[in-house]
Amino acid sequence: MEIAGEELQTVTMDHHGLIASVCKELSLSDKIDSRIGSKDKRRKVSPGKAVIAMILNGLGFTNRRLYLSHQFFENKPIERLLDAPIEAKDITDHTLGHALDEISDYGASKLFGELAFEMAREKDLIHRLNHIDTTSLSVHGEYEQGTPEAVEVTYGYSKDHRPDLKQVVLSLVVNGPSAIPLWMEPQDGNRSDRKSFFETISRVNAFKKQINIDKPSRWVGDSALYSKEQLLKETHYLWLTRVPETIKEAKDLVKKGSEEVPWVELEKGYQVSSFPSSYGNVEQRWLLVFSEQAYKREEKTLKKKLEKQLNALEKSIWHLSNEIFSCLDDAKKAILAVAKNYRYHEVHYEIVPIERYAKRGKPKLTDEKKLIGYQIQGEVKRNEKTIELELNRKGRFILATNDLDTKNYPDAQMLEEYKGQQGVERGFRFIKDPWFMVDSIFLKSNKRIEALMMVMTLCLFVYNYSQHQLRERLRQKNETLPNQLGKEVQNPTMRWIFQLMEGIGVVRFYKNSIKTPFKEVLTNLNRLREKIIRLFGNGACQMYGLIQKNGSEVLGM
Repeated sequence: MEIAGEELQTVTMDHHGLIASVCKELSLSDKIDSRIGSKDKRRKVSPGKAVIAMILNGLGFTNRRLYLSHQFFENKPIERLLDAPIEAKDITDHTLGHALDEISDYGASKLFGELAFEMAREKDLIHRLNHIDTTSLSVHGEYEQGTPEAVEVTYGYSKDHRPDLKQVVLSLVVNGPSAIPLWMEPQDGNRSDRKSFFETISRVNAFKKQINIDKPSRWVGDSALYSKEQLLKETHYLWLTRVPETIKEAKDLVKKGSEEVPWVELEKGYQVSSFPSSYGNVEQRWLLVFSEQAYKREEKTLKKKLEKQLNALEKSIWHLSNEIFSCLDDAKKAILAVAKNYRYHEVHYEIVPIERYAKRGKPKLTDEKKLIGYQIQGEVKRNEKTIELELNRKGRFILATNDLDTKNYPDAQMLEEYKGQQGVERGFRFIKDPWFMVDSIFLKSNKRIEALMMVMTLCLFVYNYSQHQLRERLRQKNETLPNQLGKEVQNPTMRWIFQLMEGIGVVRFYKNSIKTPFKEVLTNLNRLREKIIRLFGNGACQMYGLIQKNGSEVLGM
């Protein structure tokens, strides 16, 4: 086996060329530089290029920290990916940190909003549905709080179930069927959804006015959005939200027997029933929803819970039955104390006196038994009425809207639009994926954490936009791609596409000590990978060398 010398070098392209081509198609680097770009001619890596580098790192799914970005690019064709004469050694932690500082100084939310709305406008992706939600991001180590205007890293309610760690909160607004994020806000780690939702909605509506977008929006959120003090007082926008079952009216409605509810059958195992409501003195429409799939799932969970509780209760009663209590009241208190913790079961018991002879051995005819205490004898039965009421709740939830026009906004549409809330939840899962750039944040400044959250959301924008465009092109061309099971589909995930592209490389040939290769050869290309590249358009084809910059085909491909 021969060992290649310096005249031959192989670099990895994989799926990174797709990401870079999408960023170039969106003119993302130019848009950032036009807002915060430095005029210093000595600067080799502009803020825009630094952000693209972080996006490539983030969507590389290597879980490599920012300060190791130069390692990430050491075996990549970086000058091709960033479309600039940049080397891996130029992507230092100082370079990226400087860019994050500039983003923070400009305003992370402001910059993201300007970029997202501009790109969404250009691609005609702005729709009338805005889905809003928040999540928490855990952080490690000590943090310099920096300026008071920046996000505060502190303890709060952890959606990561890590109350031992400090955190920050990310508020996200995704829009339309492409589920692209249009707005992000870094928030203090102890920020409450019930307050932050309305502040975010107000800022987004004000921002839309500033950039002359007058298209009305319907705001969709979970039950934290529904409040008598704030949401129900709003009249200048439409909303759709889940009703919290802590409200008595909602609790009573969910518990209704099926025979009391005029159900309407929908597709995929759903049933709905509409009810007028004036909760909070606001006319609105409540939609009771039943999901067959959710019911089976929740019923199974309840059965396991009942069985577990039954075993625990029977064990407790067995132990009590072996105790002797000094008085009747003590025995009664003991059994009631146990029974009150099990509302799905009934404990039927009796307390019997225990009498014994005073002395051991065979008693005499004249000996009498004496009362020495009381013992409990009990058995357990299921509380069928309580269980039935609980089963009535399973698979059910209530939606509410202030849009009373049932003709133009039917019940089925309400349900379908609320199900779109999964888009923002998928976005959070994407950002918090341990293979993503940051599952926990390791920066040392709250200003940089704020800016990095903006970059993380830009990664989500690029990912969701890429996925949406690919699916649209497959649908328009009536073509398919194989999924993980080999089935031909028109809705592949970008994560799977990235995996399909693994192994593509570029072999470079050099002469003498000249740094620029005189020849490059793309390797490990097959029909499927070429098809994927072509579906991403001319930019991707140029990135992978399938066509030249003048649009002509490259021979041998």
